[in-house]
Amino acid sequence: MNRALLEKPFEPSQIKQRQGKFGHILDYVEGHVVTSRLNDAFDGNWSFEVVKYRILKDTDEVLVLGKLTAEGVTKMAFGSKEIERSKDTKAIISLGDDLKAASTDALKKAASLLGVGLYLYSDQRPNGKPEEGKSETPDKGLPKGNEKNQPGPKNEPSFEGDNGSRLTNKQLAMIFAVGKSKGLQTKEIKDKALATFNKNLNFLTKAEASIFINALQAL
Repeated sequence: MNRALLEKPFEPSQIKQRQGKFGHILDYVEGHVVTSRLNDAFDGNWSFEVVKYRILKDTDEVLVLGKLTAEGVTKMAFGSKEIERSKDTKAIISLGDDLKAASTDALKKAASLLGVGLYLYSDQRPNGKPEEGKSETPDKGLPKGNEKNQPGPKNEPSFEGDNGSRLTNKQLAMIFAVGKSKGLQTKEIKDKALATFNKNLNFLTKAEASIFINALQAL
């Protein structure tokens, strides 16, 4: 595995910006840029598939659990996208586009577990206004690469737990137990949670904690 190429920083022109929570400006790269990096690193011999997805009515968002496989190594990550609605009628504009965007988010986070753009997740600083020429709008759509499956009208999976509340102490203990059984140190487990969900481990919801436990078990 060409870790040097996977972890190589992106060109400044490839890095976009968007507004995150609490007014912070976050750096990110578009899905096609990550796809290109994976193609270069693995000579196109990689695959991505959506394992599960769910539409959350309470939070008005879609959740996707994606699986990236390359050279016998599998990484799973969670992606999400707020459902876009018409300002006038509040009707959903395109649920398909929202699911594709969540899939892209999952792919990028799974790729970060291989080192692709990982530094962007660990260095999110409140930089003020976006730099001139950089877009605040994340890309939609599943990147054009070797993805195998997209979310479809198959049996809708169920994610465990209450999606709106914080993870339980039992789930937190399970996360560390599973992670350490896979040879991970405490810091590595926390870093994986940050890379996967873009939030501190202690702030995961019950649903996210369940997904993270499943992802750790799959390592």
